Amino acid sequence: MPRVIETPLDQPFQTYTWDGPTAPLPAFMPAIEGKFISTGCGKWFVRGVTYGTFRPDSEGLDYPSADIVERDFAAMWHNGFNTVRTYTVPPRWLLDCAQRNGLRVLVGLPWEQHIDFLADENRAASIIVRVREGVRACAAHPAVLAYAVGNEIPASIVRWLGRRRVENFIKRLCIAAKAEDPEALVTYVNYPSTEYLVLPFLDFVCFNVYLESEERLESYLARLQNIAGDRPLVLAEVGLDSRRNGTHAQASVLASQVRNIFSAGCAGLFVFSWTDEWHRGGHDIEDWDFGLTDRLRNPKPALQAVSTALDSVPFAITREWPFVSVVICTYNGSRTIRDCLDGVGRLNYPRYEVIVVDDGSTDATAAIAAEYNARVITTRNEGLSSARNTGLAAATGEIIAYTDDDARPDSHWLMYLADSFGRSSHAAIGGHNIPPPGDGMIAECVANAPGGPIHVLLSDTEAEHIPGCNMAFRRAELEAIGGFDVRFRTAGDDVDICWRLHEAGRTIGFCPAAFVWHHRRNSVRTYWRQQKGYGKAEALLEERWPERYNSLGHVRWGGRLYGHRLHQAIERRRGFVYHGTWGSAPFQSLYQPSSGTLWALSTMPEWYLLVALLAFLTTLGADWTPLRYALPFLVGAIALSLGQAVLASREASFPSAPALRWTRFKMYALTAFLTVIQPLGRLYGRLRHGLHPLRWSREADMALPFTRHESIWSERWQSPEERLTLVDAMLREVRISVQPGGHFDRWDFAIRGGTLGAVRIRMASEEHGGGKQLLLFKCWPRLSPLALAIMAPVTLSAAGAVAAGSLISGTALTLGTVAFAFRALQECGAAMAVVKRSLSRAAEKWNVKGSEHEHPVEIVEPAAEIYDEILISDLSVLGAHASIAAPYEIRIGMPEKKVSTPLTLPLFEATDSRVGAASSLLSPYSVERELGLDHVGSTDVTSVVEDR
Repeated sequence: MPRVIETPLDQPFQTYTWDGPTAPLPAFMPAIEGKFISTGCGKWFVRGVTYGTFRPDSEGLDYPSADIVERDFAAMWHNGFNTVRTYTVPPRWLLDCAQRNGLRVLVGLPWEQHIDFLADENRAASIIVRVREGVRACAAHPAVLAYAVGNEIPASIVRWLGRRRVENFIKRLCIAAKAEDPEALVTYVNYPSTEYLVLPFLDFVCFNVYLESEERLESYLARLQNIAGDRPLVLAEVGLDSRRNGTHAQASVLASQVRNIFSAGCAGLFVFSWTDEWHRGGHDIEDWDFGLTDRLRNPKPALQAVSTALDSVPFAITREWPFVSVVICTYNGSRTIRDCLDGVGRLNYPRYEVIVVDDGSTDATAAIAAEYNARVITTRNEGLSSARNTGLAAATGEIIAYTDDDARPDSHWLMYLADSFGRSSHAAIGGHNIPPPGDGMIAECVANAPGGPIHVLLSDTEAEHIPGCNMAFRRAELEAIGGFDVRFRTAGDDVDICWRLHEAGRTIGFCPAAFVWHHRRNSVRTYWRQQKGYGKAEALLEERWPERYNSLGHVRWGGRLYGHRLHQAIERRRGFVYHGTWGSAPFQSLYQPSSGTLWALSTMPEWYLLVALLAFLTTLGADWTPLRYALPFLVGAIALSLGQAVLASREASFPSAPALRWTRFKMYALTAFLTVIQPLGRLYGRLRHGLHPLRWSREADMALPFTRHESIWSERWQSPEERLTLVDAMLREVRISVQPGGHFDRWDFAIRGGTLGAVRIRMASEEHGGGKQLLLFKCWPRLSPLALAIMAPVTLSAAGAVAAGSLISGTALTLGTVAFAFRALQECGAAMAVVKRSLSRAAEKWNVKGSEHEHPVEIVEPAAEIYDEILISDLSVLGAHASIAAPYEIRIGMPEKKVSTPLTLPLFEATDSRVGAASSLLSPYSVERELGLDHVGSTDVTSVVEDR
């Protein structure tokens, strides 16, 4: 029978009905499961409340009596809470009480963090000892959720000590805690004033956040999710003071915060606090009332409001959810597709279908997929993009969610995606892809090496690129841009589709909680093959999107890359903190500038071409002694690459956490080795498919690369901006890299013919009255800084070698100089040809050079036996296909027909054969052939040609 716990007479207490320990905790220890915490039998969404701190009793105990704690914990469980946060180390009996009531405890480990704790090494050592003692007192207890090794080190103290010293000390505390309880989770509770602390060693990220505005809270949660990365985010304190805001306002705000925090993908939260009873610094706090109950444990309205909100964590399943089509494209994926379909089958979502597109597999993939509740479509091998389009055509959902055969979605994957679509207007949304544990040592090393699927964010919520293993689209938006480009057979399709959406004016969102487990390659050979494929995809993308690539053939991302540990390691060391005036900013952030040129170049595949060049020059040093000075540069280049690889491997995180030092060393060494060979694999794929530093425009035409001046006369006025917009469109039609001039440039466009040469354009407009304009264009070639940086020293070296009589070195260097110079001229000539043709086409669009329009215009009219409807229909086609009308009109009268008024049409450009039939540039017989007329007359027609 239910037991009723009554309040003793000396302390009023709300009566609760309690069935006893009906929900004792399972014996599983908590663990990290992607963006959430798991307890072995599913996710543990932290529905928490803080407890304490309380006035110590006569024995120095920081908690109420066991009877009161038992009632408090029973009431917490009764109201939907499953976790309690303490600020001091709880006694063992309190942990037993929490276990009986189905609660876990986030154990706070207090120490004097409000003072200069690093001023004395003895003090720092004593803090570490106390942390170890606190963990030892609670170690291995099943009620322990995690240990918090600190809470809100004041911003002024961090600023005083320096962020890196504080980060290193917190790391020492985490290591000490893990030494006492190796299986336990460890965290540190941060707050906005020190959000810049970089703590990648924490198992999950905790923040205290007090923001009453719903909009500001959502915005800051998105920022915190990006700080947390692929780790869980828990809000360790949220609350509102009912004394100043009222109990009903407290209830409304807290209920809204609970819903928003979970919908933002957080792993949980702690409401501050359970009761108004609060003791701090030797004093009872009487002027704040943050509790869900008052000091006599009487519930406030906030308790019921929060309890109701916690009933639907993370979302209310009864809400109306859109129908989703999950599309899995596979090719010979028998090794991993079973795990993928198992995960899809366990999705916690009410309305979805599963479509498996087997792209001509030769293994047992189709047979395995047929065992599941999925629609299997088998096609011949046409590539990944074609398979994605096949899935799109077969799908019936309003949202199309794509994942790969080597990815397993989280159980709430579709819920978070659908909720994000419902709260935004994004055309596409993606999320994290996280390596699953247990894939083996090589897979874990590959997960820490560069070259994996990453996302690029423009802001905390908007993405420039989302990986193909985890991307979802509104069906209508995907169909509107024509689906995926089938030229991308194995990779690059996700980048292309994102750029096309941006080009169409659409946006792409990022939802951190909508993650998938993505298996990494489990051998060095498959990793090498993958990187070669990525190099090929980059070459295809550069051919399709030359304007998005720089002169070296690398993407100019507008956002920040996430998931690349080498870049993260470099940026952390380059970042600087915004403290505000005198360190007073409430939100203090770490700003990370872009990596320097040397650091950026040394991570590119082409860096190895420079290494090869230096090695070649060093070899020539055997013939000519001065070239031996290239040896130090060669050694420095190699050392820089190896040093960056070691730096990246130090940032590695291995879920298996091998105990043996030798095993850990091998994993770090393998990670560094993969970091070294990854650019080489990409370089091989790029060079094999034409993406190399000496590539040039694919235009067949050439023009002499000297400075040119062009003038174009126009009798119709347009603004210079409109003129330049048309020139830009003409240039981009040939898929060449066009860079508009900046705010401080004296040129309007730079057209890159290749890595070494380009052409710049500048335009001026002369106004001649009556809407007439003379457009002046100056076009001049320009060598790139890279060309000058290479050619100048090579030319000087060649001259020196020849002068010294070194035949081998002089010949080699001279040939190199000539080859570079010839290629630079080729590239400038190709760019100049594009410019000439584009300006010529623009001139035709503008109806320029009035002398061309002084030719007599012959007006034609069909014979009487031709139906009016045919003429009107055909001439309407002409009008639909014409882009810009001439400054003249043609009136074609038909006195013997039904049309009583003349049909007025513009005189179009002669580039269209049908259009040309209406002018004297083509014979009247052209009209007969093009419009299918029996006879064309030109002498018996009354016509009028008038100036518009």
